[in-house]
Amino acid sequence: MIHFLDVEPTLANQWRAIILFGRNAASYKFALSKVLLSLSPSSDLIKLEELALPFAREVCAHLRIAPRQATNSSSRFLEACKQWNARELTDDQLRNATAKLGFVNVIDAFHNLDARKLPNRFFVDERRTNGGIRLTDDFWRLNAASSPEGLKHETESRWRLVETAWELGLNRSLIAFDAQTEDLFVSQSHRRQAVTSCRHALNGYQKGHCFYCYAPISIVPGDSALADVDHFIPHVLKPFLPGNLDGVWNLVLACVGCNRGMEGKSDRIPSIASLGRLHARNEYLIQSHHPLRETLIMQTGRSTPERASYLQTVHSEAKRLRIHDWEPEQQGRPVFDVS
Repeated sequence: MIHFLDVEPTLANQWRAIILFGRNAASYKFALSKVLLSLSPSSDLIKLEELALPFAREVCAHLRIAPRQATNSSSRFLEACKQWNARELTDDQLRNATAKLGFVNVIDAFHNLDARKLPNRFFVDERRTNGGIRLTDDFWRLNAASSPEGLKHETESRWRLVETAWELGLNRSLIAFDAQTEDLFVSQSHRRQAVTSCRHALNGYQKGHCFYCYAPISIVPGDSALADVDHFIPHVLKPFLPGNLDGVWNLVLACVGCNRGMEGKSDRIPSIASLGRLHARNEYLIQSHHPLRETLIMQTGRSTPERASYLQTVHSEAKRLRIHDWEPEQQGRPVFDVS
């Protein structure tokens, strides 16, 4: 299986790799990502004092819905955030605590991937010399070429998935799909807890393109290119096929033309080439840990060969029922491999 960045290693996809891949001991990488994508700094140098309050407020907002924001049970920075939420600290006190405690590891670790070096860096550490970080030309190119709003949605979605895993435990709570709301959710004590939008969770793995034709798609509400959530194996075949067709393994993002157009997929079966692409996408999900990894493994198999065999079996049976397969005209270059 090739790495996520071996195909189409654009700046946006490098940013996605930072957020999606690599292990997380705390949620600070997500907070820093969202703040950097939101700021409009007047210079390349951002002092820690300027970064501190918006960074801390991101963490504070998540602490209100998910008290566990790190694998370590003790954190002086998180305690300061909790005190601010309880109105026991002022903004200035939170800013000072964050500048001192909040960036100890995240600035060093931001660009790190498991066994992989990023081709580009979006900032350099100048804490010792200038008291902050300096944004690189690649950061400005990223902002100019990509949709920061879409990347913020993806970061928020990944954050929700990770903190849900920490809060509920990977093995006890698998991720499911609500077809009505198009959200991913977990069930706990006979109640559903919404986690994140399915669009936001999957878009990064498809690198912002339609699964079928590679046309650019959006996950920003109201955008004319807003993606549809599509069942790769048509949902109408659910009564006749093994497994759960509402499982994450079978959900992809498609442009409106592929999903609902005159020549679109409708209830037809995607080609065998598309099946290989689905396997590649699912392996990306599994490589990225917490908790979609566990969900995919439980739904499709413990090993890569088992998962490939499972997809082949379901696809073959679906093809037997529907006979005709479907392949759209390509609207862009392939953005992930099928090997």
